[in-house]
Amino acid sequence: MTAVAAKYQEFQKLGVEILAMSVDSVFVHKIWQEEELSKMIDGGVPYPMLSDAGGKVGEIFGVYDEEAGVDIRGRFIIDPDGVVQAMEVLTPPVGRNVVELFRQVQAFQQVRESKGTEATPSGWKPGESTLKPGPDLVGKVWEVWKP
Repeated sequence: MTAVAAKYQEFQKLGVEILAMSVDSVFVHKIWQEEELSKMIDGGVPYPMLSDAGGKVGEIFGVYDEEAGVDIRGRFIIDPDGVVQAMEVLTPPVGRNVVELFRQVQAFQQVRESKGTEATPSGWKPGESTLKPGPDLVGKVWEVWKP
């Protein structure tokens, strides 16, 4: 959470809103923010921390562990139309990569802005070449993209 918080302004420049959610109450989030997160990042986490009491939202997104009563850690990229474009769910001992999240948001935005006329290859970054999907590309990807 704090890694994302450290890049929050960069995400905002891309027009991205960040939300955090867990089954913990807003009061637990408040204490966590005051007692720990604010010591990790100046001012604490700048985006909303929402409560999913009962795990209903987690259930919809397939991350609610009913037996443990918790939402499993995950991240979701949801486009402006409300469509989930990507998700990543990892077990608690393994952290996520905020740099990769940022890159993926940029790639999804590139594809959206092109109205689907472009695709971004693995590891694509802004300014790099995109692929133009279509019958002319079939069997010739190797000519225009190298990993």
